[in-house]
Amino acid sequence: MTIEALIAQYGLAAVFLGAGIEGETMVLAGGLFAHEGLLSLPGTMIAAATGSFVADQAFFAAGRRFREHRWVKRAQGKPAFAKALQTLERHPIGFIFAFRFLYGLRTVSPIAIGTSHVPTRTFLCINAASAAVWATLFTGLGYVFGTGVAELLGRYRPHGRQWLWVALAAIVLGAVFGAVRWWRSRDA
Repeated sequence: MTIEALIAQYGLAAVFLGAGIEGETMVLAGGLFAHEGLLSLPGTMIAAATGSFVADQAFFAAGRRFREHRWVKRAQGKPAFAKALQTLERHPIGFIFAFRFLYGLRTVSPIAIGTSHVPTRTFLCINAASAAVWATLFTGLGYVFGTGVAELLGRYRPHGRQWLWVALAAIVLGAVFGAVRWWRSRDA
């Protein structure tokens, strides 16, 4: 079954699960479906953010709870795990915020962070903000660029309240980046 068929059949539930399991492709497709009017744009953003957040919290909790379990030990043997921990030690807040944007580190990173000394509350807060930004960005990309270059070059005219959601997404993105910068400057 294709991604499009999954979203067409299961709607926002497919976006929720796909954001946690598969990632960007499902969320981009959700944005395209929102552009076509088959899904709600804010609903798609919320489903994507929630799915990504829940999956990463589960991986973090698994890393925290099962540090000594063989499957965590197996993950620790992978080069991506070591790279994630090295980066986490140098830039903990930035890495927690950015790992979902880094190809190849998305699944192993929350497990690695769970085995570290990062407080659960810190991970939860930064993970929530990052999931919101990630979902807004990739859903927005699917929404804006999903139907091709012709719309990109000027024929795209959002109707009704769609501009409101795109503007709200940009405001949320700016606020989150501002909060992260403030938080990082406070720790320095």
